[in-house]
Order: sequence, then structure tokens, then C-alpha cells
Amino acid sequence: MTAVIETAPAGNEQPVQRRPAKHRPVKWRGLLLHALLAIAGLLCLFPFFWTLVMATNTTADIYRFPPKFTFGSQFDDNVREVLANVAFFQSMGNTAIVAVSTTLLVLFFDSLAAFTFAKFRFPGRNALFVILLATMLLPAQLGAVPQFQTMAAFGWVGSLKALVIPAAANAFGIFWLRQYFQNSIHDELVEAATLDGCGFLGVYRHVALPSARPALAFLGIFTFVASWNDYFWPLIVLTNPDHLTLQVALSSLNRSHGVDYSMVMTGALMAMVPLIVVFIIFARQFIKGATEGAIRG
Repeated sequence: MTAVIETAPAGNEQPVQRRPAKHRPVKWRGLLLHALLAIAGLLCLFPFFWTLVMATNTTADIYRFPPKFTFGSQFDDNVREVLANVAFFQSMGNTAIVAVSTTLLVLFFDSLAAFTFAKFRFPGRNALFVILLATMLLPAQLGAVPQFQTMAAFGWVGSLKALVIPAAANAFGIFWLRQYFQNSIHDELVEAATLDGCGFLGVYRHVALPSARPALAFLGIFTFVASWNDYFWPLIVLTNPDHLTLQVALSSLNRSHGVDYSMVMTGALMAMVPLIVVFIIFARQFIKGATEGAIRG
């Protein structure tokens, strides 16, 4: 194609030269990236879809070949079977008590310790923080036996206190909030609050907590989900049938002579509903806290 030159109609204006439009190359890299993200999203959603399929069918339908990927009509029957074999609502109430109590205690103690590590200098601060981080390297199963002995010495075996008190603080939450406090709160702001007459708790309440709402929301949801889904420690320490949590109660559906997978998946789906509701309510703060932590950290 040749360039087209248009002459100005009058005056001393210079002619305007228009270059031919170029065809932009197709952004194959962007399309490939979006395709990979779509595939990854489908792979992440497939377990939830398969749970729904299994919960609405019978175990015989699940074992059928080729697999059945359509929803069935057995969900109501499976729900009745779960409620008949498990004290579902009682165990859900126990789980809610443990999860809410643990979350509130973690938010308080972890934020208090993290603010101290981030903005106050005291002898041995760095050494204590290194020791705290070192505890994250130890698997939880390693401390199960001494922790059980401690609960037995206190007389808490079989009660919900054995789940709440040991989980009242954790190293991850302190590390997470410490990094957030260090980057979001300037030292001058702490000094100004101190000059205005605020003590340690006053600075913590009026300066630290308002600025850390996204990080607290992230830690709160993270802790609530982890406590709700906890299975290993409740299975060991809960010996009273009236104090079983939901995950331990649902494990009784796995019988020695055979497993009714449709009933097990129905129970898992019913246990998942409160988590979905909590995440929907706090999703915005959760995502905001996660992204800000990624940027600030």
C-alpha cells in the first residue's frame, strides 16, 4: 500500500500525511494465559462439582462405569440417612463454639503479640521471634503426645477446652500481623499517640487495630476454616460422645464393612455450607487482606 497525502485546502498549512493502518498481531500469549487460567479454575472447581454429584446419587451410581456426571434425585434420602446416623446439629454446634472461640482468641493474642514485636524494642526481641518462627517448622503431629499429657494433667480430656485453649495463639498469625504492622503503621504515629497520653493498650486499640482490619479479616477467616476442618487433634482428645466436633462425628459414617460414599459426601457437603456462608460475608476483606499482605510483605 502506498501512503496517501492530503493537501491542506488553504493557507500555509503543511500537507498531512496519513500512514496506512497496521494490523495488530494477535496476542497469542495473552490468550494462552487466559486459557490456562480457565483450565486451572475448572480443575479447582471439579472436586466441589463431584461432591455435589456424589451427594445426589447412590453409591451404586458412583461405582458405575462410565462415571455419571449428572445430578441425581437421592439428595433428600442421603440427608435423612446422615441425620439418622450422626448427631449432626449437636456436633455442628460444638464445632461452631470451638471455631468462634478459637478465632476470637487468636485475633486478640496474635495481634497483641505482633504489635509488640513490630513497634516496641525490648531485650531478646529478635531471639524470641526467631524461636517463634522455628515452631512453625515442627509438624503438629510431633506435639500430639505431650499436648495430650498436658490436657490430661489439667483434666480437660474429652472437653472442648482441650481444643480451644491450645489453639488460642499461633506462630503464623503473629508473623503475618507483625509484617503488616511494620509496613502499615509508622513509628511517628505510635510516638504521637504516646505523647497524647495513650498507654500501650491505648495505642494498640486506637492505632493498631483500625489499621489492621484487612489483615485481621484474613487471619480470622483462615483460623475459622482451619478450626472448623480440624480432624486430627479432636479425634485424639475428644472422648465424650456429646462433645464431638463435626468432622469427628462424620468420620463414623466410614464403617468397617463398607463405605456409603453418597452418604459421606452428603455429610461433607452439609458441613461445607457454613464455611461458604462465612466466606461470602467476609470475602471482600479476605481478598483485600491477602493482596495487601502480598504487596506489603
